[in-house]
Amino acid sequence: MSLVSTSEQSVREMLALVKDPEIDSVSVLDLGMVEQITIERDSVEVKMLPTFMGCPALEIIKANVENKLLELDWVEKASAVFVYDPPWTSERVTAEGRQRLKEFGIAPPPEKLGPDGAWHVDCPYCESTYTTMDNIFGPTACRSILYCKQCKNPFEAMKPVSTMM
Repeated sequence: MSLVSTSEQSVREMLALVKDPEIDSVSVLDLGMVEQITIERDSVEVKMLPTFMGCPALEIIKANVENKLLELDWVEKASAVFVYDPPWTSERVTAEGRQRLKEFGIAPPPEKLGPDGAWHVDCPYCESTYTTMDNIFGPTACRSILYCKQCKNPFEAMKPVSTMM
């Protein structure tokens, strides 16, 4: 059983309300971006892992985290800091985050890569395994475009990121 302070719990509840600016159904917590929360009296620092280097949404996420934490009555100073060690991997996406991605129409990253490093995702709309890669380059660095041959829908998939790649 882990003991989480009331203050840390309230910080986590606020972080659950901070959504990815490009995927507004999934929080930074569910994406596994929160690495460490440090609380000292009326100050909170959140160390976060960027999902991809050079992500254009990082400054927006940073501001959104800080502003949301300042909504807590007892917080006078809030800071979000991006750290790169350990590196973020797609295994950090929670079960809730995976479900929220699917509801948004984005296939979550595969939980396992093939022995050759290949990856496959199921259609977020019909859950068919009969999908094909349309373009490795999606609208952002973290997503690719795929096509479902079952329901005939194009869809995006979050790319897998692993320290084993």
